[in-house]
Amino acid sequence: MTDVTHGVLHTLFHSDQGGHEQVVLCQDRASGLKAVIAIHSTALGPALGGTRFYPYATEEEAVADALNLARGMSYKNAMAGLDHGGGKAVIIGDPAQIKTEELLLAYGRFVASLGGRYVTACDVGTYVADMDVVARENRWTTGRSPENGGAGDSSVLTAYGVYQGMRASAQHRWGDPSLRDRTVGVAGVGKVGHILVEHLVAEGAKVVITDVREDAVGRIVAAHPDSVTAVADTATLIRVEGLDIYAPCALGGALNDDTVPVLTAGIVCGAANNQLAHPGVEKDLADRGILYAPDYVVNAGGVIQVADELHGFDFDRCKEKAAKIFDTTLAIFARAKADGIPPAAAADRIAEQRIAEARASR
Repeated sequence: MTDVTHGVLHTLFHSDQGGHEQVVLCQDRASGLKAVIAIHSTALGPALGGTRFYPYATEEEAVADALNLARGMSYKNAMAGLDHGGGKAVIIGDPAQIKTEELLLAYGRFVASLGGRYVTACDVGTYVADMDVVARENRWTTGRSPENGGAGDSSVLTAYGVYQGMRASAQHRWGDPSLRDRTVGVAGVGKVGHILVEHLVAEGAKVVITDVREDAVGRIVAAHPDSVTAVADTATLIRVEGLDIYAPCALGGALNDDTVPVLTAGIVCGAANNQLAHPGVEKDLADRGILYAPDYVVNAGGVIQVADELHGFDFDRCKEKAAKIFDTTLAIFARAKADGIPPAAAADRIAEQRIAEARASR
């Protein structure tokens, strides 16, 4: 057994994100495809989760990320009320360097080989056009373009769900869901973040943004000069005086041992996945009196959309489901208070209960 193989197997069988049903290691030498498909649970139904295309440093790192993300999708789908378990795929490599039609088709064949146990969609590094290609090899690909029988980009409903979670957080914290005159910091104004900014501006919030792409920041500030300002980086954003809400909307790990001690906001509610760098961070937030809206609950609008796509997409039906994130978020805060635990732990308990009940009824 090679060191690499041993490392991958150790990650799979000894990960603290354990309990997975199946992991598929995929390779197609002709196209250069190397991928991992992880299925955490099918208790509620076929595993549903996107495909991430990322230049991981090692195969072990890719497997670990797939396992973690798949587990997170089980919880997200359960909390969103979907009849789907959790799964995730990662393609190893820089999409700007190696993404080709041949590679995506090869990946689509691996999805097909699972016979419907795993349903895929877009994630970091993959887009609607990519899913159109993947779907040519199977019928378990969502996130396709409307021209190819899909619903298109899910960013609109993802942002709407985060907005509803933010309103629920305001209700719990201040007794009023209105965000008018609240100062909200949005870190990352990409596919989801820039739409979230539009919701906030429409409600009358004061928005402070940052992003590594200066052109994206410039466009938003130019469109809303009276209500949106920009700062140089996230380190500056989280220290803004008078910040009411912090919305991480880029990659994960935004809440960590360095950022939480200096965070000025009273609420954290954003679109990024895996915002907590490690399990102890939420206690640190609670100790500082900062209310945390669990990321996988409030950013579920996108998965609501792609799940609906399997049954004939209807935007109004999906928006109605995404609006329920408001009530779900409030229920989590109530459970957290009743059980004397942080909100993320409360959300986990609710999700685990639904999954366990589904598994027991099989």
